[in-house]
Amino acid sequence: MNTADSERLGAALEQMGLQPVEKAAEADVIVLNSCVVRQGAEDKVVSNLAWMAPLKKKQPQRIVALMGCMVGPKSDELARRFPYVDVFMRPQEYEPLLELVGERLGVDWEGCVGPLTPVRPDVTCHVPIIHGCDLMCTFCIIPYRRGRQVSRPVEEVAQEVETLASRGVKEVTLLGQTVDAYGHDLAENPSLADLFMRLNEIDGIERIRFLTSHPMFMTQEIIQAIAELPKVCEHINLPVQAGDDEVLNQMRRRYSRAEYINLVSRIRQTVPDVAIATDIIVGFPGETEEQFQHTLDLLSDLRLDKVHCAAYSTRPGTIASRTMDDAISDTEKTSRRQRVEHQQEKIQTEINAELVGTYQEILVEGRQRGKWQGRTRSNKLVFFEDQAYHLGNLVTVKIDRSSPWSLQGSLAVEARLVNPVHSRGDN
Repeated sequence: MNTADSERLGAALEQMGLQPVEKAAEADVIVLNSCVVRQGAEDKVVSNLAWMAPLKKKQPQRIVALMGCMVGPKSDELARRFPYVDVFMRPQEYEPLLELVGERLGVDWEGCVGPLTPVRPDVTCHVPIIHGCDLMCTFCIIPYRRGRQVSRPVEEVAQEVETLASRGVKEVTLLGQTVDAYGHDLAENPSLADLFMRLNEIDGIERIRFLTSHPMFMTQEIIQAIAELPKVCEHINLPVQAGDDEVLNQMRRRYSRAEYINLVSRIRQTVPDVAIATDIIVGFPGETEEQFQHTLDLLSDLRLDKVHCAAYSTRPGTIASRTMDDAISDTEKTSRRQRVEHQQEKIQTEINAELVGTYQEILVEGRQRGKWQGRTRSNKLVFFEDQAYHLGNLVTVKIDRSSPWSLQGSLAVEARLVNPVHSRGDN
């Protein structure tokens, strides 16, 4: 979501005549878009703000802005801690910076800035479709910083995706804190499945992804749309957070372990080739060793394709920070995280090994260390070597080797014949 916000602010600034530069020291405007979902993320933001201070001192007219989830409704304390920051902006709150830049340039920013569709997007692009969250999980600060759920109308999203397609985008990822709750707040009451059907019609777009889902909103209608619509990828990020009912209740996740298992089963029955990823929080206040073992057992039984695991950290202002004692030691949290990661590495090794010898459709997104890279429809990262130019192409790759994290392959003969060397080289 922060990436999408940054792309949109960048589009607005470019419409006002600014151009991006590679180094902060060369910039007239520096914007740090912050994430504070965990303590480590907030620490990184503070560190980055610290090295901006001498840049501001060296060039006082330089504009320094802080945006994102670190900025709450009141910024007095932030202004005291970081007096060299000129502008503080909450998520999607671009106007304060645009007004300041407009004053410096002597222009009316509202007359300059139109739709915030990225000007020079990559082959893949993020498209926010629903902002905010209404669920109030006890560990999460997001609802306090991004506000209540607000969906964008279907046609507004479709127009943006059509523009992106005209600019060379082949794949869009629809974004929301609870993306499958899309449309519940709109008068027409469209669903995410309805939006899938509309976007599936757009010429030039080859793939549609979406994240992040919430088990409570993942309906059979959405699951059926994933199975039936050719452009919607068979990949679902479906956070479970914990495998114990009491911990889930303390988190206010609004589903049980059994309900999550049943949902995964229904998804797999409807979409046989689906890949499912999940998020896990270990060391939540009060989590016992037995309760943590329930999480390990759940992951062992379900054998999901990917697990994003984080140790719990208190976020000031959340329900958990006000009502629960974060008494589990950092050492124990680290141990539990490592146990999840070790088990999941073994599972991913086995899952990916099953793909060796198969042929996979890859959307080529770029080059890394002399190899082309892209992803399968199920979001597996694939590398292959070839001298032809393939950026933005859908190619077929035979998988030759696998690891827990990626696949290595070779381009199928048919793909070489239809993708001649491109005059632009590798960039």
